[in-house]
Amino acid sequence: MEDQLVQYLANTQSAAEGPRKQAELDLKHAQSKEAFPLALANIGSHASISIEIRQAALSSLRQFIERNWSGESDEGPTIPISDPVKEQVRNVLLELALGSDGERKIKTAASFAVGKIANVDFPEQWPTLLPTLLNVIPNGSDGQLHGALKVLSDLVDESLSDEQFFSMAQSIVKVVYDVAINEGRKPILRALAISVFKGCFDLMDQVKDDHPQEVKGFAEEALKGWFPFFLQIMKSRLPERDGQDASQPESWNGVIALKLQVVKCLMKVKSVFPQLLLPETPHFFGAAWEELSLLEPAYDHMYIENEAQGRLEDSDGLPYTLDFLVLEELDFLTGCLRASPVQKQLEAELAARGGALHETQWVLDLMRLATSYGRIGREEEELWEIDVGLYLAEETSVSANYTPRTASGDILIKLGEWLSQRALEGLYAHTKTLFTGETSWRRQEAALYLLNMLISDFLDTGKNVPAEITQAYLELVNYAINRPNEPLLRARGYLVAGMLVQCDGAVASLAEPTVNAITAEESELVQAACIKAVEGFIKGGVIQQPGQATVVHAISQWVASKDMTDIEDADDLLVTLAETLRSAINIDKRITVSADVPALDLLFLIAKHGASNWQVTMMICEAFEDIVQSMADPASYHALCQKVLPSLTGAFDVANVTSDNPLITFATELMAALTQYGTEPLPPGFVAATLPKLNRLLTESNEGEILRPGAESVKYLLAHDHEQMFNYQDESGRSGLEICLRIIDRLLGPNIEDNAASEVGGLAAELVEKAGRERLGLYLEQLLQAVANRLATAEAATFIQSLLLVFARLSLVGAQEVVNFLSNIQISGENGLQVVFSKWLENSVNFAGYDEIRQNVIALSKLYTLGDQRIAQTMVKGDLIMPTSDRIMTRSRAKQTPDQYTMIPAPLKILKVLVDELASASGMQSAATAAAAAAAQFVEDDNDDDGWEDDPDTVDLSLGGTKSDLMGYLDANNMRNRDDETQQYLAEFFIHAARDNVANFSEWFPALTDDEKAKLSQLANAQNQ
Repeated sequence: MEDQLVQYLANTQSAAEGPRKQAELDLKHAQSKEAFPLALANIGSHASISIEIRQAALSSLRQFIERNWSGESDEGPTIPISDPVKEQVRNVLLELALGSDGERKIKTAASFAVGKIANVDFPEQWPTLLPTLLNVIPNGSDGQLHGALKVLSDLVDESLSDEQFFSMAQSIVKVVYDVAINEGRKPILRALAISVFKGCFDLMDQVKDDHPQEVKGFAEEALKGWFPFFLQIMKSRLPERDGQDASQPESWNGVIALKLQVVKCLMKVKSVFPQLLLPETPHFFGAAWEELSLLEPAYDHMYIENEAQGRLEDSDGLPYTLDFLVLEELDFLTGCLRASPVQKQLEAELAARGGALHETQWVLDLMRLATSYGRIGREEEELWEIDVGLYLAEETSVSANYTPRTASGDILIKLGEWLSQRALEGLYAHTKTLFTGETSWRRQEAALYLLNMLISDFLDTGKNVPAEITQAYLELVNYAINRPNEPLLRARGYLVAGMLVQCDGAVASLAEPTVNAITAEESELVQAACIKAVEGFIKGGVIQQPGQATVVHAISQWVASKDMTDIEDADDLLVTLAETLRSAINIDKRITVSADVPALDLLFLIAKHGASNWQVTMMICEAFEDIVQSMADPASYHALCQKVLPSLTGAFDVANVTSDNPLITFATELMAALTQYGTEPLPPGFVAATLPKLNRLLTESNEGEILRPGAESVKYLLAHDHEQMFNYQDESGRSGLEICLRIIDRLLGPNIEDNAASEVGGLAAELVEKAGRERLGLYLEQLLQAVANRLATAEAATFIQSLLLVFARLSLVGAQEVVNFLSNIQISGENGLQVVFSKWLENSVNFAGYDEIRQNVIALSKLYTLGDQRIAQTMVKGDLIMPTSDRIMTRSRAKQTPDQYTMIPAPLKILKVLVDELASASGMQSAATAAAAAAAQFVEDDNDDDGWEDDPDTVDLSLGGTKSDLMGYLDANNMRNRDDETQQYLAEFFIHAARDNVANFSEWFPALTDDEKAKLSQLANAQNQ
């Protein structure tokens, strides 16, 4: 079988599609044979077979293990693997991982597969695994050590439980420590050992809250040996390099990987046990700063002057290039700036100079360091010349490419948070020295870039920038924008001007040159920078209504000079265009209906070419919504429709509505905004212009992104001008009413997914309300029956709410008719009242939207007030029955034992829902949650002053504590705010019900929980005061 599998694996790597796909099928069929996993493991072990085939075999085996080894899979049935085969596969793979085979890629692949098995089998079915690893690591060959560390790393990361780790913690930490300090081992293996130690902190983080003293004590004891070693490694120097060679010497790779893992481990310690690192921060801070200063010439030669390859990792995922080391140490430097011992040391030096930053050596040195690493590299320069979108990505901070340049900006931001305006003074003191003599334009640009970052943060946090600083920099900006042979420096000058003007209106003199440069500049990069900068001038209030048209025309000219299809993928450029154009329109939105200024046409053109970019479409949708809302009077709205409708309806004509076309989706969302804020009545002919297009969308498309806003648009047509809707007839003679009924019928059908049809309930409710029984006739009951039928199978919360609101809105004016109707229909063999009320009362707590909640509350109160025996005899879910077992509820047990509820009469459930809504509407729950959060924060702040200035800038999602904080944040932001109108209604309802014993209230009250009774008592006491 092995020979056959080798052929299959070879064919999967064929360039020919036919043989490749056939081989993939053959491999899939071979999986059912019992010998399949062992055959793959043996192929991976054969040194005579090519490395590519061996890797492919081990990769296929890993995937097979992930899918089938445990016997359970979310993807469906699994292929059974016998225990003898499992035993053989475990032995072969572990021997391969720990063997003397020197091929690193093979050992990594084997270790990865061993880790996947360990996730399932360790420790019960594989108790010898960890002892075997700990036995091999101290004395094994380099090849054995590599494999053992890789498997141990996977065990620590994914397989060890808290108990297992702490039973073996001292042994694990000891063996990896011994490897790390052993100078006889290869640096890359020592780096891997440190990486394993770093992984141990994630496990400690998970249990430190349960066992704080024990875990902290263990970490403290362990770090006593590691900290001196870390400092030693940070202070060690890289080997000498050939000054002429631009590439990184191979002798650096392992040493840099070792240094990198040291810094990464220190950052991990800081995130888990910040107090343990705190006393050591001055030493590590000094070592990182010193090394960064020593690495400047090499970094300059490799990445600024040349294009050395960077951002490289080895097969184990360990980074080993200089740019990565510089980036990590700059980040570490930023983190240490928050540590109180470091701040005290630096503040002492400041005080010795009388607080004068421009005379304090460490300030000038740090500014020089940040400026040096903030320079534009050769590779970036060449990329930006090809794609200005990449340049703008850095400005908008949406680039995923975090570089030493952006890390240098973060240092300045952190200094600004600590020293406030004094950071600006320190930066200027260094910057002005760069604009004299023959300083490189790269350093000048970097200094202005750092200013850009710092002022941007000041604007975000509401800090003032002194006028003296803006005036001083104005001279430097003027110098920058007038450098004819240095486009990147000119671009930076314009961008800084756009920032400075938001702090000081005196910079307004640069507004006109910036707008003119959009079309006059030769460099496309500078043009794009000016478009970005103009937004700053608008925000600063120096471009007002007289200059609004000039900005729009400048952008229009720029767009006209481009082939827009070339920039459809330039997301950041499209975002910049949209942002600046939106800002220009917001100066005076009436410009959108001007015949002389193409503001709206330009907005739609950008939207057309950026329709696949969610950020562009969201921004333009919001801008358009603001425009429509500002045209509230009939004349303005009519003028807007005349300008907009041809473009919108034209988009529907040219596209295939059955395909997933982002332009159709976008146009439908704009149509929803246009109709939502329409006048009453709508302009003549509005329905005739829009309904046929909407009808086509809603009867042909299956995409939720189209169906939802499309259904909303039809609903708004009914809401604003139902007479025009009902008087409309299409070419086939169908009335607007019939078209609405057909749309609703399709959206309620079983072929449309819940989320896609989530707006149909609102449309149906609006139609029933506006048409009434006199227009709908027999169609009314058919419509309601269809809504009830679909409700019975609905699962998505928004869809359920949408359908329930049909009955809720009917109940506001005819509660008895709703009960009569539901009592007389059958849904899948069950009484309609039982089906609808069960769904209604179970989902009322999930309603969203103030108007919707208020309508639901009033509807339920009216249904309760009827005192109808049919409602009283309807049994629905009550309170959750808490399990009495003290067994840990795993996911598999939860599936076997679903939640159970009491069954109670519907009137009692209505009262429970209304009591809960009373508390929500009064803001009691929100206040209680906020108070609890504030109290918890107070206790935490009071007892946990860890000597660090604030929380970490980066979120470590691997930490258990981080996940808990995120869940708490989500809970805290899911609070209802006070709703006085609903609260007043419910207060009057309960007082009236108690006083007049409405619908036998006195009989239902004792069945409420103590907590519910207390809420009503609190209400009664408040009314009596």
